[in-house]
Amino acid sequence: MAPSKAAPTHFLCIPLVTAASRPQLVQSLATFRADVSSPLSFGVPEEAIRPVGTLHLTLGVFSFPKNEGLDRAIELLRSLRPREILVSITPPTMPGAKVEQDKTVVAVTTEVAAAADDDKGKPVEATTPQDGAPLTITLRGLESMQPPAKAAVLYSPPVDRLGTLQAFCEKLRAVFREAELMTEESRPLLLHATIMNTIYVKGKDKKQQRKAGGGGGGKKWERLTVDARGILDRYEDHVWMQDVALSSIAICKMGAKKTEVDGVEDEAYEVEAEISF
Repeated sequence: MAPSKAAPTHFLCIPLVTAASRPQLVQSLATFRADVSSPLSFGVPEEAIRPVGTLHLTLGVFSFPKNEGLDRAIELLRSLRPREILVSITPPTMPGAKVEQDKTVVAVTTEVAAAADDDKGKPVEATTPQDGAPLTITLRGLESMQPPAKAAVLYSPPVDRLGTLQAFCEKLRAVFREAELMTEESRPLLLHATIMNTIYVKGKDKKQQRKAGGGGGGKKWERLTVDARGILDRYEDHVWMQDVALSSIAICKMGAKKTEVDGVEDEAYEVEAEISF
C-alpha cells in the first residue's frame, strides 16, 4: 500500500534555476523584495520572500524515514525517459490539461498556430515538441494560496495555455504513485513557483502583523498573514522569468540550505538525484 501521510522528507520537482534563468530571477525577486518589504509599500518581512535558489515546481512529496525507499525512488527517476513522455502528449486531450486563455503559456518552440484568416475564432491547434526541441517555461503573474486578504503563500503559475506542462508533470508523478513511493494527495496537482511564504518569518509579533496588514492573535506564535490584495494587483502580469528551457527533473531533500553563488548569499535544496531533460 502507498505510504501514509507521514512527515515529508523529499520531493520530486522541476528545478527552475538554471544558468539562463538565474539572472532573470535574481532581478525579478530583488525588485519584488525591495518593493513589498518597504514600510512605504506593503511592509512584508524580507524573510518571507523566497531565495532565488529555492524556486522549483513541486510534482509530489515522499516520506522516507531514515532514507528507507529513497534508493528505489532514485532508481526509478533514472529509468525515466522524459522526452518520450513529452512527445506522447497530444493536445488538446491531455490528462488534467487546464486551458486558461488569460493565463501564461508554456512556450514550446515547435508549436504550430493553425490560425488562418478564415479560421478565426476556432481553437488553435499545436504540436508537442519533437525530438531535440526544448520545452520552455515562463512564469508570469502572482496568485495566493489563501484568501488574498489573509495570505501566507504567494506563487507564480507557469504559463500553460495548451496544458502541455501540466500533462507532462502529471505523467511523471503517476510513475512514482504507481510504484507506491509517493505520498498520496487528494488535491489536484497545482504547478507553482513559491515567491513568498510567511512560514519562514520567525518571532512574529502584533507590530509585524499591523505593518503587513494581516491578522493577529493571542497565541505565542501564529503564522503571519498578509493583506496581499494590493500586491496581487500590482504583480498580476509581472514576468518573473521567460522562455527558459526545462533542463532537469530532480529528487530533493526537504529543507533549503544556505549557499553562496557568485559571492551572493542564497539558499538551495540538496539534490539527491537528477536527470537531464
